[in-house]
Amino acid sequence: MGELLTVQVKTLPHFKGLPLPQYMTEGASGVDLLAAIQDPAVLQPGDRSLVPTGIVVSLPKETEAQIRPRSGLAIKHGITLLNAPGTIDADYRGEIQVIVINHGKEAFTVTRGMRIAQMVFATVVKAKLEEADNLDGTCRGAGGFGHTGH
Repeated sequence: MGELLTVQVKTLPHFKGLPLPQYMTEGASGVDLLAAIQDPAVLQPGDRSLVPTGIVVSLPKETEAQIRPRSGLAIKHGITLLNAPGTIDADYRGEIQVIVINHGKEAFTVTRGMRIAQMVFATVVKAKLEEADNLDGTCRGAGGFGHTGH
């Protein structure tokens, strides 16, 4: 295993009693984020809600945290995140909150400590954008959505 990235985590008062995000298996790419809510929140089909996680992170420069849905919630209940993947920038110091939506056919209850999303850390590559009159050609060219027939 390579060198571990160190991410400082500050917990907020409503996080008290919950465990820090952690990798649930040795091969997991992301740590699970927990719902740091006091009372259960019922999401009817089509409803969305901002769910607090109770944590603030300090990421190293040139690092981002991507907030992604959990596949188990998606397949079993139709629960996903509206802005997936969400991005936590290295200079953001606010609470991580996730926008959860119920695309399922039944009401879904978010409870305290529920694994509601996952957070994956990634290196950020900065680009210098330069205006150009012409670009190099490719086989695909300007072919867009579904242009390959698949």
